[in-house]
Amino acid sequence: MKFIVSSSYLLKQLSAINGVITTNPVVPILENFLFEINDGNLTVTASDLQTSMITELQVEAKENGNIAIPAKILLETLRNLPEQPVTFSVDSNTYIIEINSDNGRYQLAGENATDFPKIPMISDGYSVNISSDILSRAINNTIIATSNDELRPAMTGVFVKLDETNTTFVATDSHRLIRYRRVDIAADMRHSMIVPRKALTLLKATLPAEMTNVNVEFNESNAFFSFNQVKMICRLIDERFPDYENVIPLENNNIVTIRKDEFLSSLKRIVIYANKTTHQVRLKITGNELMVSSEDLDFSNEANERLACDHDGEDIEIGFNAKFLVEMLGNIDSDEITLKLSVPNRAGIITPNEKDEEEDILMLVMPVMLSNQV
Repeated sequence: MKFIVSSSYLLKQLSAINGVITTNPVVPILENFLFEINDGNLTVTASDLQTSMITELQVEAKENGNIAIPAKILLETLRNLPEQPVTFSVDSNTYIIEINSDNGRYQLAGENATDFPKIPMISDGYSVNISSDILSRAINNTIIATSNDELRPAMTGVFVKLDETNTTFVATDSHRLIRYRRVDIAADMRHSMIVPRKALTLLKATLPAEMTNVNVEFNESNAFFSFNQVKMICRLIDERFPDYENVIPLENNNIVTIRKDEFLSSLKRIVIYANKTTHQVRLKITGNELMVSSEDLDFSNEANERLACDHDGEDIEIGFNAKFLVEMLGNIDSDEITLKLSVPNRAGIITPNEKDEEEDILMLVMPVMLSNQV
């Protein structure tokens, strides 16, 4: 098998799918890219068994064939080559690969392509089309709230609920919850699934900057995303997602409106003086004034700042993990945000005041018990 391809073009396509490959895969052959040539079309696959990514590119080839090529050494070679045509020659008996450039020759050992795991295909599934910018926005808004706790696998992904009027994306790690809803994504059926965090992280990194249509197909066990020359197949998390709607408090008598940038900057300064384990900050709302404070008794550190706000409700004092607040506020585009509170031991809700008319964003964060609260 022999083919010729541009070094920079091949590097660009391989870099888009390389994130799937892990350093110590369950099956050693998964340290390789699977190269398959059919009528001058090169299909390259990378997989970790749970998630697979595929890219296609045109090459100059006279015969069909396949080979598994070590990913790390191939990428390092291409990164250090200037733009030029490179020729790949594969010995089908020994699986030795020879790469020839304008001024060099490189030889590496490949593996039998038949040992590469078969990639699942979608059959008897459903499909929906989503604009890449909308999908990217949905991922960005929810992925920060996914859990790392492998003992609760349902929370390690983003719950996607499709129906005839809207699509809802939800993530929670039990300390915070983000619900992102779009009314401009609708399907002709009701379906829900949990997409793993790793797959969404890879998808986010691969989605093009320019607006592109993303075709999403799915069945009970897999989701299939395709756009431009890239395809991604991921195994869905087969677990029951928590009943998130029951966690969202409906009666919030304390409504605080504040400039996001001022609040975010204040939190970033105040958390420097907070306990390094709890990251706890105290919010004390009195009239139209918000005091943000923290202390670390072990090191006698403390800090406080006063901010102006619009407040409708009774005075309240409540504690939060500043790390969660900073992450969530950093994801909001709006100049002003509304903080909805009920009592000090119930969750607070953050919503942006300015948003796309097609979207609805709700961010919930659980409080932490303050030292003066019983």
